[in-house]
Amino acid sequence: MCSSDLVDLVTERLQVPERRACRVLSQPRTTQRRMCEPPDDEESLTGDIVDLATQFGRYGYRRVTALLKAQGWRVNHKRVERIWRREGLKVPKKQPKRGRLWLNDGSCIRLRPQRPNHVWAYDFVSCRTHDGRAVRMLTLIDEFSRECLAIRASRHLKADNILEILTELFILKGVPEHIRSDNGPEFTAKAVRNWLPKVGVQTLFIQPGSPWENGYIESFNGKLRDEILNREVFYSLKESKVLVEDWRLEYNNRRPHSGLGYMTPAAFAASCISSASPTAQLQQYTTEQMDNSLIKVGT
Repeated sequence: MCSSDLVDLVTERLQVPERRACRVLSQPRTTQRRMCEPPDDEESLTGDIVDLATQFGRYGYRRVTALLKAQGWRVNHKRVERIWRREGLKVPKKQPKRGRLWLNDGSCIRLRPQRPNHVWAYDFVSCRTHDGRAVRMLTLIDEFSRECLAIRASRHLKADNILEILTELFILKGVPEHIRSDNGPEFTAKAVRNWLPKVGVQTLFIQPGSPWENGYIESFNGKLRDEILNREVFYSLKESKVLVEDWRLEYNNRRPHSGLGYMTPAAFAASCISSASPTAQLQQYTTEQMDNSLIKVGT
């Protein structure tokens, strides 16, 4: 109960003047008599917040704040949080974070990305269409910019398919210095391992059973599953391709990324291209924030 409500309760039950109740409860009378009037744009702002929360059901109020600012609203996260709580909006709690792998000296076993096209990562994600048939998706991201370079869905994906996808991306995006993956048979196939060094790409294989060593792609896969795969019913393979590609474009171009200061991955990648020193773009973030972004597994 707030102070003004408490003063009203005392004056009503004890039948004492408001002045005396305010003096006893140390409540300024100017505060007590002040009528709270919501801003003129409160209703329209609330409507936009509810619309965004409905459209992006897995976004919290901070990411919604970034979307509002992109729409032209001049609002801070505190006001959005107040409206968020008042409207009863919330995001279900995520699963606990998994542990990370450390060396004896406390450093993580991982080559950290320093610039665009420095380290790419790829992995597989599985789901099913409405008829129960499996769909396999190859996800590939640039670890520095967090940009999703491709999501390819098919009933079956083999080493030859991976080479086709990589060839297309190398032509469009350039050749990365490293590419990180687990030890799946498609990634360790002789055709892939022999071809990548020929085009100048070094392979980085994580330790078996240690997905946290590939934290960027695991984090991305968690967002993919949380925001689209768990929310959509795919009635055909073609439908899954269309919906997932739409989500990929939204992820790159509209979805604010907390690890990038709530910039979108596409905007951050564009800023890196125009900057002489891309690494300077991340100097504003603390080491702790960078570490946290590395260990998000399945979130």
